[in-house]
Amino acid sequence: MKAIVQDRYGSADVLELREVERPVPAAGEVLVRVRASSVNAADWHIMRGDPYFARLFLGWKGPKARIRGMDFAGVVEETGPGVGGMVQVGDEVFGEVEGSFAEYVRVPANLVRHKPSNLTFEQAATLPLAGNTAWTGLKDLRAGQKVLINGASGGVGLMAVQIAKARKAIVTAVCSTRNVEQVRSVGADHVVDYRTTDFTRSGQRYDLVFDLVGNRSMGELRALLTDDGTLVLSGGGSFTGGVLFGPYRLLVQGKLLASFSRRRLVVLEAKPSGENLAALAELAESGRLVPVIERTYPLADAADAIRHVESEHARAKVVVTA
Repeated sequence: MKAIVQDRYGSADVLELREVERPVPAAGEVLVRVRASSVNAADWHIMRGDPYFARLFLGWKGPKARIRGMDFAGVVEETGPGVGGMVQVGDEVFGEVEGSFAEYVRVPANLVRHKPSNLTFEQAATLPLAGNTAWTGLKDLRAGQKVLINGASGGVGLMAVQIAKARKAIVTAVCSTRNVEQVRSVGADHVVDYRTTDFTRSGQRYDLVFDLVGNRSMGELRALLTDDGTLVLSGGGSFTGGVLFGPYRLLVQGKLLASFSRRRLVVLEAKPSGENLAALAELAESGRLVPVIERTYPLADAADAIRHVESEHARAKVVVTA
């Protein structure tokens, strides 16, 4: 099968379309013929081994997992022993697993769910990682609460706005000038253009601040909270030439301060979850979560898709079709 493979860290130039061995599903796994995948910030972070400290976990000279991609939507081609009736050959499914920029991917059956019937494969492929991140970050949000989303025009941000509105929250979204109308169109109650307004100096207080960028200080973000508010940190950033911690410095701070902070501080760890996929599918089928796609690339051009997302010019999700 064809797949996007890398042997060393670097720019998108290290990515190659190669013939590799087709995976065989083990017990409890299914083999999915990938129809579409989508690009996430994690793809270029792993591609570059950036920030450097992450190489302690990813692999020192190059990533242990050599095939890029983390989201997929496709058709079940084969099932391994013990799958039973959870998923059957021919089912249209979606999910999250490493190595999805390929023609086939194997994945635990309990981490896939049936594709929402009203979505295309391309739309469904945008949901797993970004949707799971947004869903997990907002899981404690209640009706009537005020939430601020910093980085609202990205893949996670646009889903977070819609999920927060589905929970009947009052949403303030922060984005750049060119994305104001798009963010407003998915339901944000208030939109702040960070190029003209410093949202940390507005005097507003929020029950939950969801930071997806990592470009403001811990003090600035915590000052936005109500007395019993929650700050949720979830990485972000763009490539700036290779750094030790980069935007993850804020996450490290968060980990250290979480036990001592008077206000609740959460460093988000959104792990793949079949239950969360089911919740996202329900929102999509009801029309309360509508994937927004900016561009679509064929598998052979996946490197260009990652370049586009890495440059911070992407608006919404970028999709790769196999």
